[in-house]
Amino acid sequence: MIHTRHLLAVGASMTAIGLTTACNGGSGFEEDEAGEPAQETGPAAITVLIGSSGPAETDAVEAAAAAWADESGNTAEVIAATDLNQQLSQGFAAGDPPDVFYMGADTFADNAATGSLLAYASELENADDFYPTLVEAFTFEDEFYCAPKDFSTLALEINTASWEAAGLTDDDIPTSWDELHQVAQQLTTDSQAGLVSSMEYQRLGAFMVQAGSNLVTDGEATANSSENVEALEFVQSMLADDSLKTTGEVGAGWGGEAFGTAKSAMTIEGNWIAGAMAADFPDVQYRVVPLPEGPAGPGTLSFTNCWGIAADSDQQEAAMDFVAFMTAPEQQLEFARGFGVMPSVQSAAEDYKAEFPDMAAFIDQAEAADTVPNQPGVTAVIADLNGQLESLETADPKAILDNAQANLEAALGG
Repeated sequence: MIHTRHLLAVGASMTAIGLTTACNGGSGFEEDEAGEPAQETGPAAITVLIGSSGPAETDAVEAAAAAWADESGNTAEVIAATDLNQQLSQGFAAGDPPDVFYMGADTFADNAATGSLLAYASELENADDFYPTLVEAFTFEDEFYCAPKDFSTLALEINTASWEAAGLTDDDIPTSWDELHQVAQQLTTDSQAGLVSSMEYQRLGAFMVQAGSNLVTDGEATANSSENVEALEFVQSMLADDSLKTTGEVGAGWGGEAFGTAKSAMTIEGNWIAGAMAADFPDVQYRVVPLPEGPAGPGTLSFTNCWGIAADSDQQEAAMDFVAFMTAPEQQLEFARGFGVMPSVQSAAEDYKAEFPDMAAFIDQAEAADTVPNQPGVTAVIADLNGQLESLETADPKAILDNAQANLEAALGG
């Protein structure tokens, strides 16, 4: 996500919060008489482990790390993981983790609970600039641990040629569940489904939020709430008349593939679809609009990663300085240019929309987004739920959610 290199002087701003690496020579640590880390003179060398989406992201992070190194006098080695979670687990277990790393919201709480992560984010100068839902995603036991590096939301993608062929106009953009169902029916042909989506919580959960609920609410399991049952019953009604088909039914690996190969006129995906469409289906013309509102109003899901810092790192000050540099508004906009993510800081939103107007629907839904639950043990529950959602067309939605409820209560209680 990087082209030009005009970056904020973040190292200087970090001085205000007691971080003294920057251009004075960085940091190394040794134990002082009280057993606390003491600053050494000389540059710091940190390792940064990332779970890269491809060469564009790796190149962008490497370029940003080089810019930070030039400014701070320190060095950063960027490593693109082959299996991020496995490599992090091995590093934590051996007591030799990377200093800085990508940490997914789905694994964050489990790692925070084991003491593997440094709770540093509230000390950053821009801590109040991150979207509240993203702060929530990386808060454990009331501590804001790690800075969100970027985020994604779900929106509705529409094939413009299919839309026009069905005689639809801007006035037909769906703003409610009923309207979504209606236009999906109008867009359905013998060769193309009106809407295609994977049957997994990470997509269908948006309907739960629109109905006014989620799997977990205020730390309590709410999987089988009446709102969530209503959400799945709505999805089931679309499956029943084939206006909605699953990715498996049309032979696609994910919604973006179904959309790009014209097996669907609409899909529900995040802003990551932009890169896939540009790379694999450049001739497909489409537009992105907000998801329609449900009974409780607008809603979507957000997905995010943070910049984790290891509790065992002996370069924590330099690592924090690095993260501050990476999360500065201008640097986040460079990442958006390089590989398509959205800035995690609210102060960059207007500049993002001005530069990427076609993607505005994604970031405009930030305040209506709810996070995927991330309490310890919940990831396994969601995986089990996804297996059951595969049979949603013929299954009892309440029975599926009752099972998820029991599993969630056990996970949260444990």
